Amino acid sequence: MTMLARLEEERRGGVAIARVLGEIDASNTDWLGARLRGLLTNRSHALAVDMRGTTYLDSAGIALMFELAGELRLHQQRLHLIVDAASPVARMVHLTGLDEAVAISGSLDGALDG
Repeated sequence: MTMLARLEEERRGGVAIARVLGEIDASNTDWLGARLRGLLTNRSHALAVDMRGTTYLDSAGIALMFELAGELRLHQQRLHLIVDAASPVARMVHLTGLDEAVAISGSLDGALDG
């Protein structure tokens, strides 16, 4: 049984921040994608997705992050992922090359400064 992800939202200036808690997989990427896209406004210059509370990330979740990165680039916005370097999520991000397509940091402050 798949655990649903929870999303906590916040905004700091022109940065929309989303904390994803739980699993990201094929069962919830449509919901998550719609929620993440809904955080962005014309005034947003970035979306920071805090995945330090994400316990699982499958290929559908990776595909979603690549899609979001491309969409944001079209609007002169950027995607920034916050991951714990020692986590399985960080390993997936690295193995798939997502870390070469989007900015990655280990802290929210790093994401906001980047």
